[in-house]
Amino acid sequence: MSENKDHKVIHKPADHRFEVWEEGTVGYVEYSLRDGTIDILHTIVPPRMEGRGVGSALVKAAYDWGRTEGLRAAGSCRFADAWLRRHPEYN
Repeated sequence: MSENKDHKVIHKPADHRFEVWEEGTVGYVEYSLRDGTIDILHTIVPPRMEGRGVGSALVKAAYDWGRTEGLRAAGSCRFADAWLRRHPEYN
């Protein structure tokens, strides 16, 4: 589990997901592990959770975990790709 100041992010390694639950609603990222890389495939943030930094918290938690595991970062999903471009220290 990872916490930032606004969101509690839960890692579900068996499902290849990171999740944030708020008010009965879940936002999540799905990832794959391949050739020493964590690749975020999907970032799903329901409309009622948008605009509160949930997507960024999820992507950051996933890439932070990947760093601790010695993995490179990739973003097949547009949101994760854009996040990586804004945070070149993860490349």
